[in-house]
Amino acid sequence: MTPQNNKPANSKNKTDLADTNKNDKEFIFALAGNANVGKSVIFNQLTGSNQIIGNWPGKTVDRAEGVLNFEGYEIKVIDLPGIYSFSTFSMEELVSRDYIALEKPDAVINVVDASVLERNLFFTLQLLEMNAPLVLVLNQIDVAKNKGIIINKEKLSEMLGVPVVFTTATRGEGIYEAVKEAVKIANSKPKHKQLKYHKDLEEQIDKVQHTIEKEKLFVGYPSRWVAIKLLEGDIEITKLVAEKSEQIIVQLNAILTEFEKHHQEKCFSTIASERYALASSIVASSFQQEKSAHRFTDKLDWFATHRIYGYITALAVIGGLLLWTFFVGNTFSDLISQGLNLIYSVDPEMSASAPLLSIIFNGFWGGINAGLTLIIPFVIPFYLLLALIEDSGLLTRVAFMMDSIMHKIGLHGKALIPIILGYGCSVPAIHSCKIMETRRERLLAAFAITFAPCSARTIVLFGMVGLFVGIQWALLLYVVNLVIIFVMGRVAMKAVPGKSTGLIMEMSSFKRPSIKIALKQTWIRTKSIIYVVFPIYIIGSALIQVLYIYDILTPISNALYPLTVLWLGLPAFAGVLLLLGTVRKELIILGASAILGTTNLLIGFTPIQLVVMALVAMLYIPCVSTIAILGKEFGWKSAALISLANIGTALILGGLTFHILNFFI
Repeated sequence: MTPQNNKPANSKNKTDLADTNKNDKEFIFALAGNANVGKSVIFNQLTGSNQIIGNWPGKTVDRAEGVLNFEGYEIKVIDLPGIYSFSTFSMEELVSRDYIALEKPDAVINVVDASVLERNLFFTLQLLEMNAPLVLVLNQIDVAKNKGIIINKEKLSEMLGVPVVFTTATRGEGIYEAVKEAVKIANSKPKHKQLKYHKDLEEQIDKVQHTIEKEKLFVGYPSRWVAIKLLEGDIEITKLVAEKSEQIIVQLNAILTEFEKHHQEKCFSTIASERYALASSIVASSFQQEKSAHRFTDKLDWFATHRIYGYITALAVIGGLLLWTFFVGNTFSDLISQGLNLIYSVDPEMSASAPLLSIIFNGFWGGINAGLTLIIPFVIPFYLLLALIEDSGLLTRVAFMMDSIMHKIGLHGKALIPIILGYGCSVPAIHSCKIMETRRERLLAAFAITFAPCSARTIVLFGMVGLFVGIQWALLLYVVNLVIIFVMGRVAMKAVPGKSTGLIMEMSSFKRPSIKIALKQTWIRTKSIIYVVFPIYIIGSALIQVLYIYDILTPISNALYPLTVLWLGLPAFAGVLLLLGTVRKELIILGASAILGTTNLLIGFTPIQLVVMALVAMLYIPCVSTIAILGKEFGWKSAALISLANIGTALILGGLTFHILNFFI
């Protein structure tokens, strides 16, 4: 049984994370865990469509919350960022620990990957140090079983002192039990057993904790946890304590000096080692793995990360993703186009003889036609296959293998993930650059994304080149685009000061991708495009038809004549199309169809002109929404410089391409 939400969150839920007037039937649960453990899948299972996605107050970190109705309880569910510890190396870690310690949710559901239990318990132990009201959810238990892993749930629960639940979130298994245990925790508020580290370390923790409690030093966090963080040298906690008591800091420094002299290593390193040792001891007592021959997933993992075969795999995945989009999209586009032409075929001469009918049929109907034949066939197949690759665990291996190549443009392999997402839509791709560790890497990744042909640019590419010149020319333009991304990335790397960091990324287990999850992910990514683009196609096409009928576009075309006709070799009206494309790239197709009065673009373009037009459209200034997200994330100066780099590259290469092709063909 999977609990589902059926009551929308009200405005209070959006702003007040910790309700002060809760009754005994209202709870707040927080989902916490490492990245790629299935936490977001569980969040979606619990809250369904009843979610609010925004930012934490005063932070750029994403915050997701929703409401679950469960057996008479109204439960607010907060999906905390995926993190590995409670240090302050990232804003995500700071947000998560402050929420758990200061907002005090009624229960914390700690989601871990059952197939790599020991590694995940490192974070679980830190939650226990914080006295969080904990339920341990061992997700992906099916993957663990396939690896021959057997976990004694009762023994693990006894050793940690918290309830343990097995789940397979992609199928909804165990979700009901997890919520039921969390409700029990929220109602009973049990005192958890305190896990102990090595005797020497415990003595130092006790000394600092005793001083904190003796001086009645209140900093909002549990005293034992504060003592541990002070010994770890946590900058934020040390600063907070120093503001209230210099004496503790003096005593702390003396303890650290003595401890580190005796153990010949830094205290924070000792604490980390103790956590790993304790996690290993717990796993050894509750975990066993059957001895068996190499499983298929092990062989697949070896192949995907091999120093030779791994690159073949990476290229096959990226190439397959694009080829799938091209050929599947082309086939579906032809079928849809043929079906729509049976309903109604646009008359190019209608604009002169019947302006109103031209606006209705060439405008509105032309917009519907363009949307159905270009958006759905190309966008949906791309996102569907991308979701399957992501869910299988293959995408992280591709990123790992591409790390050395990505370093050539000042990035590491993790940047490949937002760049590939950029082939769908630049806006969420640039937003996802937050997974990069430094501002320099985020900026370089965003710069590369602006050159990647998003779904809108792909629509233009296939609507102009794939359909009327040939699929081989469309593929060639994609290859050219990859070269441009690499070259411009090298230029940007030299222009932006700083050094690249190493790759640190969770390598999730291989698993059979869930069709249900892939379809849901595809819909989430596609629906905004459909909701936004179809109205733009329909209304925009009609508006362009009006501008064309009343000859408002001619002065614009004349002003851009030296650029469009003399340098780029395009028809005079192409200047209007380029201006329309700054709003959304699909408007280039709409504008051409409206101006020509037909969806057959060979009426107004030669094949060479279509190739040049598509190349320029693929590279020049990003759409306004992309510029907006660049400005928000990196500042308007950076957004302007990136846009100028796009424009300059597009115009230079577009003009050279026209003159070269015109000379040889």
